Amino acid sequence: MSDYKEIVTKAVIGKGKRITNQKCTISPEKTPDTVLGCWIINHQFKGVSNGDNVLINGSFDVNVWYSYENNTKTDVIASTFNYDDNVIIPINHSTKLTDKREVIISSLSDPNVTDVKIEDGNITFDVHKELAIEIIGDTLLRVNAFELQDDYTIINEPMNESISNEIDNSINENYLEENKTSEEAPL
Repeated sequence: MSDYKEIVTKAVIGKGKRITNQKCTISPEKTPDTVLGCWIINHQFKGVSNGDNVLINGSFDVNVWYSYENNTKTDVIASTFNYDDNVIIPINHSTKLTDKREVIISSLSDPNVTDVKIEDGNITFDVHKELAIEIIGDTLLRVNAFELQDDYTIINEPMNESISNEIDNSINENYLEENKTSEEAPL
């Protein structure tokens, strides 16, 4: 006979992936001739649940190495860029027990720079990033629970008759009387 039990546990109740391209501009003091390198460091982010939305706040530092004065000198300029993303995550509402949720954000690929250009003395570029978002919440599971039954078979091995006779013949029914000492005599 089976019975259903309900278990409350934490589980992923919503998840999604956010791919963004952010246009950024850096304005160096000296007019750039050529961009020699561009890299991103210190990518940080966090997310908070707001109903079916997740608000992601993040930042990263961009370092641009460029040449100036007819490609005779170089310099590096650094700038910090912030971003705010509001992401709608589909949530399985049939599992909702409480509004208390945990948001886990992870980077699927580090932000990288694409399409770098020099326009009117500024350096413009796109930053491509991919973030995975998971919402953890309480959910109710219904599981089929079976009644525990003893499913072991008892195995009785028949005792060999000659061993049984040998044991019976070796029993001394007068053992206690024969081995009494004078100290054990009743008072």
